[in-house]
Amino acid sequence: QVQLVESGGGLVQAGGSLRLSCAASGRTFSNYPMGWFRQAPGKEREFVASINWSGVYTYYTDSVKGRFTISRDNAKNTVYLQMNSLKPEDTAVYYCAGKGKNWQATRQSDYDYWGQGTQVTVSS
Repeated sequence: QVQLVESGGGLVQAGGSLRLSCAASGRTFSNYPMGWFRQAPGKEREFVASINWSGVYTYYTDSVKGRFTISRDNAKNTVYLQMNSLKPEDTAVYYCAGKGKNWQATRQSDYDYWGQGTQVTVSS
């Protein structure tokens, strides 16, 4: 059974940092792009960041560029999202997405596997 399990969410003040992790089990994702999405209350799920299989190439939505960093450790079958300079508008449930069609995939339908999400709340 393939599972993606996110962790690292929580409550942080504006300007603070969090590091999200996504641990995969049941299959290896080391040959595939991975991504992060988020869904704020009352809004649609949106793309945040993606990374190619080796970790060399990354892609971000404009609102997080320069603040968030996606990375991966294929030996651990884990993807990370380092989030710095957090803003209240970053508050959302963050989802890990596995096996993307390409490293710049931004649509939900581009990914085959999903985690259950982890809540990130940024207070002002």
